[in-house]
Amino acid sequence: MNIMTRDLKEMILGALDDAGGREYLHKQATVNPTAFMSLVGKVLPTTLVGDPKRPIHVSVTEEERRREVDAAIDDGGKGALG
Repeated sequence: MNIMTRDLKEMILGALDDAGGREYLHKQATVNPTAFMSLVGKVLPTTLVGDPKRPIHVSVTEEERRREVDAAIDDGGKGALG
């Protein structure tokens, strides 16, 4: 990481701390969820790797799937499925 990138990161983290840190981010999750989720998407790993001995299991109930389909139909396919 070059000096400018490091300095910028330190400034951003300092500003976050000044704004209230974790409490501020928690508030943004409710007040500004689109921006908050964008931030979450940038800091989470892009690849999820599980332990082969303890695989990750995901299940979706029929009701959840039906809601996803209904939402996709309601917004022309641009939402949950699009």
